[in-house]
Parts: sequence; C-alpha cells; structure tokens
Amino acid sequence: MKITDIRLRQVEGTMKYPGTLWEERVRRPIDIYPRFKAQGVDVEWGWWPVPLGDDRYKVTGTFVQIETDEGISGIGSGGHGATAFYIDTQLKPLLIGQDPMAIELLWDQMYRNAIHGRKGDNMMAISSIDIALWDLKGKFLGQPVYKLLGGPVQDKIPAYASALGSSIEPEKAKERVREFVQQGYTATKWFFREGPTDGPEGVHKNVELMKALREAAGEDMEIMIDCWNSWDVPYTLKMAELLAEYRPFWFEEPVLADQPQSYARLRATCPVTIAGAEHEYTRWGCKMLMDMKAMDIYQVDTAWAGGISEVSKICTLASAYDVQVIPHGGSVPNAQVSFAQSAVITPIVEYLVIHQEIGQFFLKNPVKPVNGFITPPTAPGVGLDLDESKIESERDIRWG
Repeated sequence: MKITDIRLRQVEGTMKYPGTLWEERVRRPIDIYPRFKAQGVDVEWGWWPVPLGDDRYKVTGTFVQIETDEGISGIGSGGHGATAFYIDTQLKPLLIGQDPMAIELLWDQMYRNAIHGRKGDNMMAISSIDIALWDLKGKFLGQPVYKLLGGPVQDKIPAYASALGSSIEPEKAKERVREFVQQGYTATKWFFREGPTDGPEGVHKNVELMKALREAAGEDMEIMIDCWNSWDVPYTLKMAELLAEYRPFWFEEPVLADQPQSYARLRATCPVTIAGAEHEYTRWGCKMLMDMKAMDIYQVDTAWAGGISEVSKICTLASAYDVQVIPHGGSVPNAQVSFAQSAVITPIVEYLVIHQEIGQFFLKNPVKPVNGFITPPTAPGVGLDLDESKIESERDIRWG
C-alpha cells in the first residue's frame, strides 16, 4: 500500500445552537496591555463560527485526508492557516509514495525534517498527519485505535466539564455549574479573566467567581482554574491563599509555558496542584519538564504535541516519573490515547462543553459524555469520519 495524495478538505455547514454561542474568552498573556485586555470574544479565533441569526451559525472545518492506492483513507484534524500550509508544502512531498503502515518511520522523517519547527504550527501539522495515519491503520485492520495501542484499559473514564466560553458573571456561572451537576459531571474547569496587572479589583473578581462556583457545585465537585499562561509566581501563591476555603483542585498553566523553573517552584511551594504542558510538544519537551519536577499533571494535546504516536510515548514517560497525563481539549484522538492508559495515568479527561459542539460538528460519531463519563469508541480507526449530510460546501486547499 502506498500514499497517493494528502488532501486538505475545508468544509462548511450550518450548526444550530440555542442562545449565545460564546459569552467569554480566556485571559491571554498579552492582556497585561490594556488595549488587548479590552478586546472581546470576537478576537479569539479567525475560524470562529459566524452568526447567521435564529440560533444558526456558519461553521468551517479543515480535515487532512490521506489517500492510498488501495482505496483506504485516513482522516486527521487538519487545522487551519499555517498548520494547513505546512502540511501541503512541507509534509506532503515527504509522504507521497510511502507506506502508510510505517507510522514510526514517517513520524521520525517528518520530525527530522522540521528542525526549525519542533513546536507550534509545524508540530501541529505533524500531529494531524500522525492521527490520519493511525486512522488509516485502524480502518485497514478493522479496529479502533485504542485497541492497537493495547487497550481498552478502562471501560469508562469520567469527564470534567470545561466551561471555556461560558459567562463568568457569578450568577450565570452558578447556573451553568448546576447544569453540569445535573448532567453527572463530578468536576468542572473555569477560565479566570483577571491577573497580576488588574489590581485589587481583579483579585476581588476572581475570589467572587470562585466563591460562586463552590456555592453552586457543593462540597463534592472538584473545581479547576485555568490561568492560561497569564499569572506569575507571587500572584499564584496569593490566589492559592485567598481561594483556599473554596478548595480549587488545580491551577492550570499559571505562568508562561517557557518558564519551567517557575512551574517547579510552584509545584514545590503551592498548596494547589499544578497542571500544565498544554503548550509543550514531544517527549523531549515533556521529559525536560519531568526532570525539573515542574508539574503534577501534564495536559499535552494529541492534535498538537506530536499526535497519537507521541502522546502515547509521553504517557509511558509519565508512568516512569509517577505523574499524570490528562490530555487537553476533549477531542476524539485524545479519547483513543486515554483508553489505552490506566486510571493511575489518566484518571479523568477534559470535555470542552461548548467548544466540542463546534469541533465535533462535522463528525459522524462524536465522543460526548453520558452521565459524566465517556466510553470507548467502537468504529475502526480514530473516529474522525465526516457526516456528509452536514457538509453544505467543500473545497480542497492547496498551495504546493
């Protein structure tokens, strides 16, 4: 079997979503500057759904499709912009004519070709190809990918409700948390908008939000806080002290991703669990963090950090360092890796409640929690097959 083409399929469709799709955005590192802090939710992503009225949104998605001379194809999340450009102009020439079953060989060749692109968009492109190769292999062998990785190790995994996009106005946040409790979730994550440059008023807003979340969640639900690279060490320690009575379960990415020494300092001194590595890439990046004892929980993303091949290796590293891997995002490829891990390594998975309505809109078999748990996918491959009935228009993107 040989690879004959790498397609980038850009599809469009109309999604129905009651009410406002996106009410709030994350705090960003650049928000230390007032003109950026003042920006609203419409700056979040250039590919974001376009409101059409009547609770309808125009949704655009890009998927990479690897085709072969035997008629078997594999689908990966193709990204957009620079990621798609890199796939078409840099990776496609490496892959045409190659054996798609030789996933380790192809990954190594793509990585060695990317000496100036070991992180960011280039690694996301490699991840997309790797996911598509695993999808192809699973379809060829008639098995879901987690079985090829040695699973299932768990028959179901609890999901936590990630509230990205939800309003952080305290009363509205309370209402959303109560919905999560009713839906069977035992944990939820929220995205605070205030940081070190926002003064006493910002501190007060963060405390009031956490208080509201705990009041709605009750005593048993875990509450995580995502800082998205936007705090610093003194501010994180201060927030740990001020929020102690509301028992935050973890602080996620409290400092910039390129400050591992600060993560290590926080892990050693902060009473709240430290999570991160969403913006780290490959086994080498994670090993460096593990050697430094930088964090307790590693949140690498299968679609970013090197694909299914690489995140599986990172999980093996985690088992040797006695830390956990709880992948970022809640995507279908993340589920495939997670079901090949024990509950000691991956005790829970993220589910971005709003974002995955968009991210999985075009999928034939989306992975969604039921009563707070996800169960192993059953279809061969990764599970990114498209529901053609939702595609209203389509074009192939090409630069090369």
